[in-house]
Amino acid sequence: MAMTFERRQDEDEVVLVYRPWAGGEPVELRCERELPERMLAERARKRAMAGERQKRRRKRRIWVGAGLLAALICLGVGIWYGEWSARAQPGGGRWDEDYYPPYGDDYYWDTGEFSQLETTIARYPTGGDARLVLTAEHPEEPLTAGEVYEKVNPSVVTVLGEQGPAYSVGTGVIFSEDGYIITNYHVVSGCSSCAVWVTDSYGVDTEYGARLVGYDEDNDLAVLKIDAIALPVAEFGVSDDLKVGDRVYAIGNPLGVELRNTLTDGLVSAIDRDVDVEGVTMTLIQTNAALNSGNSGGPLINQYGQVVGINTIKMMSGDDTIEGLGFAIPTSLAVRWINEMIQYGEIQPQPVLGLSISVIPETLPDGGRGLEIISVTEGLSGDNAGILVGDYIVSFNGQEVSSTSEILAIRRELHVGDLVPVRIWRNGEYLDLTMEMMAETD
Repeated sequence: MAMTFERRQDEDEVVLVYRPWAGGEPVELRCERELPERMLAERARKRAMAGERQKRRRKRRIWVGAGLLAALICLGVGIWYGEWSARAQPGGGRWDEDYYPPYGDDYYWDTGEFSQLETTIARYPTGGDARLVLTAEHPEEPLTAGEVYEKVNPSVVTVLGEQGPAYSVGTGVIFSEDGYIITNYHVVSGCSSCAVWVTDSYGVDTEYGARLVGYDEDNDLAVLKIDAIALPVAEFGVSDDLKVGDRVYAIGNPLGVELRNTLTDGLVSAIDRDVDVEGVTMTLIQTNAALNSGNSGGPLINQYGQVVGINTIKMMSGDDTIEGLGFAIPTSLAVRWINEMIQYGEIQPQPVLGLSISVIPETLPDGGRGLEIISVTEGLSGDNAGILVGDYIVSFNGQEVSSTSEILAIRRELHVGDLVPVRIWRNGEYLDLTMEMMAETD
């Protein structure tokens, strides 16, 4: 009969286990005894040493964790201080590609009003080669709304200006491949830094820090510059060709960034509309295309996909809800101002005629047509040239004219100091005079 033994021993007892035969039930022989004093002391010493090691390990973990936490806090504070101290410098401010201002209505405003704070956005050198050019030609057939959006939307950008704890949001239009952008001045007025989001065809935004090339508060225009290449450029048309009733479209960021690149449509409600904006008379295109806060600086587009205006204001009232009264700066006016801002950083003095002219042409005794002079401002261009009330302008700068819009279109190409030939009809005879263009005075 075979037997197997197994011996177990722990700290307090010794156990012998044996099996009388294979497969039999095990039998335990247990022997309990009091350990000697020396063994008890050795066991207590080992337990004490193990406890000390555990305490040291816990302390080491606590100190390592505290050190890492302190390092992370210091790193975060350093990054925060560096970011905001840079933005606090005049003209400073840096926008990382992955930085997005916080979302929420409290962070975005676009009242259409100018800030009373100084605009300290970093400036871009003037004298660049880029120029805004208007295209008179267009397709014979109008584009559909979808085709207009597809053509122009890649050139429409989001403009974010930082002013203290708040951010203004507006819209802009790219007009050069190397990053010149038109927007409204009130979008960046009083801001210390500016960013531009360019959205690709997949809806992915690329963010660029923008610098200010030039601006004009009276005409509510600004030119920004971002460091980029091969950008999609909008085609700009001649706003003088618009007629009341023409279909127009607007693309912009109504009410902030969440609804950016929204398309609306409407009609041209009026052209050459003189609107008083905070004491400044602006000649604007009136449209019933829906415009809201955030659309400022965005394009007004004709039915051929050409930008013909820069959206600037919406008629508002504190008592009544006013819909369908939006206004845009005509491109035929803005083209000169934009190019002067690129060249000089500001709009140059504009030449004035000093004449009030009838809008209704009259047929002269010899069958010719002329525009009657209603009033003459003393000391300005027309007065110095010898033009009198009751005269009729027949040609201006060598071109026959039959409307005031034709005269204004010619004047937009002139500069202060230019000598302009003017033919008038007076008391049955034609007179050829020379008008020296003078600067507009306050």
